[in-house]
Amino acid sequence: MSKNKQELKIIFLGTPHFAVEALKALLDNEFNIVAVVTNIDKPSGRGMKLQASAVKEYALANDIPVLQPKNLKSPAFIQELAAYRADVQVVVAFRMLPQMVWSMPPLGTVNIHASLLPDYRGAAPINWAIINGEKESGITTFQLKHEIDTGDILLQSKIDIEPLDNVGTLHDKLAIEGGKLIVETLNKMIDGSLEKKAQEFNDENKKAPKIFKKDTIIDWDKNSSEINNFIRGMSPYPAAQTELNGTVFKLFKTEIELNNHNDEMGKVLSDNKSYIKVACNNGYINILSLQMQGKKKMNVEDFLRGNDIV
Repeated sequence: MSKNKQELKIIFLGTPHFAVEALKALLDNEFNIVAVVTNIDKPSGRGMKLQASAVKEYALANDIPVLQPKNLKSPAFIQELAAYRADVQVVVAFRMLPQMVWSMPPLGTVNIHASLLPDYRGAAPINWAIINGEKESGITTFQLKHEIDTGDILLQSKIDIEPLDNVGTLHDKLAIEGGKLIVETLNKMIDGSLEKKAQEFNDENKKAPKIFKKDTIIDWDKNSSEINNFIRGMSPYPAAQTELNGTVFKLFKTEIELNNHNDEMGKVLSDNKSYIKVACNNGYINILSLQMQGKKKMNVEDFLRGNDIV
């Protein structure tokens, strides 16, 4: 490619904090972001005031034009997007793009996905990797095409999933890694060394479907490792839920106690002072952080100062 990074015109599409790290990395490395596309401002908080997306706030702070289309197929938006004459688009944690948008730039659209594709295609790759007890995850940059998360792989980067990682900590690590990988991807695109690799799909590929409320309920018949991974893979959001002695709780942090006991699965044990644990099929799950329905999140000792659990 004859263009350098200042001449390469990039449109960035993204919305949440996860996407900000990639946008920041591109700006820090002096790439030319000509515009940002993000979701419309949405009501948030107690006062339901309109809240800009994290990407919009970062773009405005860096004097980048921001587009917020309600309809990605609207002629007005398509015309505005085309006027920037971008060479390539970068999309991170944004909604599904119509073909007329992702195919517009001559170099196409590059997507950043928080998994090692083709595993964990879908809406919740970080959650499912932890829930399934994976020891590593990573970032994939790939060329967008119509079927979701199926385009040709450009680059991949692996990172370890530590035993104490949850969705929040792994999210932050992957966001930073995504920023590094998109910079490397575009640099290789510029110098002509970027190679595409088709994804190979089979029945062994692990999926990452969207998580609904019904999917957050803890199954105490599973073993301690599976339950602990499930709670980590739901923390801090959407949070694993269970009913303890008739009251609904969200659980955020737990630890495993291996023990060949005779307690019924799901039985709650506590001294009402310092610990709460729940029986599962090869031991107990010790609850360290929880939230009772309608109350704030607490560590177990603080909760037990004002509440008896058994």
